[in-house]
Amino acid sequence: MDEPVTITAGLTDAQVAAYLARIGAERPGRADAAELARLQEAHLDAVPFENLSIHLGEPVVLEPDALLEKIVGRRRGGFCYELNGAFAALLSALGYRVELLAARVFNGAEPGPPFDHLALRVEVDGAARLVDVGFGRFARRPLLLDERGPQQDPAGGFTVTPVGDTGDLDVVLDGEPQYRLESRPHPLADFVPTCWWQTTSPDSHFTRATTCSRPTPEGGRTTLTSTRAAGGTRLLRTAPDGTRTEELLDADAALAAYRTHFGIVLDHLPTAP
Repeated sequence: MDEPVTITAGLTDAQVAAYLARIGAERPGRADAAELARLQEAHLDAVPFENLSIHLGEPVVLEPDALLEKIVGRRRGGFCYELNGAFAALLSALGYRVELLAARVFNGAEPGPPFDHLALRVEVDGAARLVDVGFGRFARRPLLLDERGPQQDPAGGFTVTPVGDTGDLDVVLDGEPQYRLESRPHPLADFVPTCWWQTTSPDSHFTRATTCSRPTPEGGRTTLTSTRAAGGTRLLRTAPDGTRTEELLDADAALAAYRTHFGIVLDHLPTAP
């Protein structure tokens, strides 16, 4: 039987303090479920989901120090491998038992390839919880992995359903399957090949358009996205009821929008194909 691949606490006290300051959270008094939920929501509100490095010519390096330098030092965001990889290091340093799980993202009725997504399993207060700060619109609070009934979250109604006797779990939001979660944990290095594909392949949706997105305090979402075909950067504002407004920005307005909405300071716009 494989030994659990548990993330070990590798951050210094200074790094933990800087990370907590980045997400606007106080250090938990204890590593319990309530504090875990508070940390997850703080991370989602502060750190955007974005793929700008791909379109700025920056390498995406899946190593804890590089992730910390980007998210905390440069106050940037990232996508699933980066955001959940960094958050795992923080949680571990705070005393949580954390494992990295691979998932296959659904595209319609079928799940995608292995290692398509990285999510976290956190053992706390005697239960396994799914924690994910790197999937865009998803649960704001941890989900119980062993609960088979509906789980209500501010983002909607979730269910976690076993897939036969494989040990895999389908995570469903409001009746729509989101991803198929594998049960065997992995080290961060196992995600490097698929991360490389996601950042380089013309078949990856991450290489086809830029995106930068995070939730609003009211329960909506703000997103900046661009493709060359769109002729500029679009600012999308999604209200809590799902209605959306769209505005096409010129270069100066787009750079200002990155600063205003995401705290990201760029000297030039990312270039989408």
